[in-house]
Amino acid sequence: MESKPIVIERVYNASISKVWKAITDKEEMKKWYFDLAEFKPEVGFKFQFMGGTEDNEYLHLCEITEVIPEKKLTYSWRYDGYEGNSFVSFELFEKGDETRLKLTHRGLESFPNNPDFAKTNFEMGWDQIINTSLKEYLSK
Repeated sequence: MESKPIVIERVYNASISKVWKAITDKEEMKKWYFDLAEFKPEVGFKFQFMGGTEDNEYLHLCEITEVIPEKKLTYSWRYDGYEGNSFVSFELFEKGDETRLKLTHRGLESFPNNPDFAKTNFEMGWDQIINTSLKEYLSK
């Protein structure tokens, strides 16, 4: 059974092009997201990063599945050595001089029953990333 995806929406006082660059340029991403060795907003591009808690770090394996420039970016999100695959989408909507971002993370129910993969952890993580880290980055 598919569980309800995580959806977080936020309006930023920034242009779509600035928000798009923030979510697709690896040099910009490392300032608010994860420090990725490589990232290209191209379908089929694979990237990875380490993340998790101090006690348990996990290798995240991701692959870009959809790119609509300045509108939508989707990638798969899974963990090395674990079952399950989820998808993260960033959708952008122009609101005059502002941009509404809608983040959707679906497929979390496919991960093993591991406390580190609990939906609440993802909700807290995305809330921090979207409502604090990216907001502060875009306000500079």
